Amino acid sequence: KMAVISEVASKKHHRQPKRYKLTSTMKIAIVAAALILGTATALSVSNRRSFVTKSLVGGAASVGAAAGIFKPNPAFAADDLYKDFITTESGLLYKVTKEGTGAVPNPGDTVYTHYTGWLDGFESEKKFDSSRDRNRTFNFKVGAGQVIRGWDESFGTMAIGERRQVVIPPRLGYGDRGAGGIIPGGATLYFDVELLGIQ
Repeated sequence: KMAVISEVASKKHHRQPKRYKLTSTMKIAIVAAALILGTATALSVSNRRSFVTKSLVGGAASVGAAAGIFKPNPAFAADDLYKDFITTESGLLYKVTKEGTGAVPNPGDTVYTHYTGWLDGFESEKKFDSSRDRNRTFNFKVGAGQVIRGWDESFGTMAIGERRQVVIPPRLGYGDRGAGGIIPGGATLYFDVELLGIQ
């Protein structure tokens, strides 16, 4: 009897530790913690652009890409592509590809324009619209809120005959809501625009 009691006590004393299986919730929490730690480290970098490219593209993207949840914004991930663009106070980027020789519109003037728009960069496979393809100009009143803010800003400073490449961040485009089931929320827009005339 004493031997049996001793054996039972010995087994209790040397119980194997329990092994816990990671649930999907626990795995998500671990990934989130890794992202937070990566962001906190990156925030110590004084250059804000360096934070975006190093933390998001170089660090967190490798974790997010595996889960298919992270996609860096090409307008920031490939800064060298836009080094010759002018950045306005609002965050709009543009480059003049053809100088204009005519007048500049005043607020309320109707402008006659041509444009082509893409997602994911100029000349990408994701062209979503083009007045040139329809061979029909697009006309609107500048500064009247008839178009997205990025367009009002860009065309409001163009001269007749001028052509530009314009990078429009989400806050100057369609924001988080997107548009027409074609442009997703939070999308950066890439336009090749041309001012043909003013009325």
